[in-house]
Amino acid sequence: MHPVIDSDSCISCGMCADTCPSGVIEIEDVATVANPDDCVGCGACLDACPAGAITEIAED
Repeated sequence: MHPVIDSDSCISCGMCADTCPSGVIEIEDVATVANPDDCVGCGACLDACPAGAITEIAED
């Protein structure tokens, strides 16, 4: 699993990046997943996002 961030819903608060134990989320204008291969799939960012802008998808 890895996170997918809806840029239209993201409020750029940084809570997801602060919560991510792998450090794969970066905040610029909106949050982005810099390196999804390093994501451990823990779901912490999903739970931390107050805007509900993050979903997780299964990798093939």
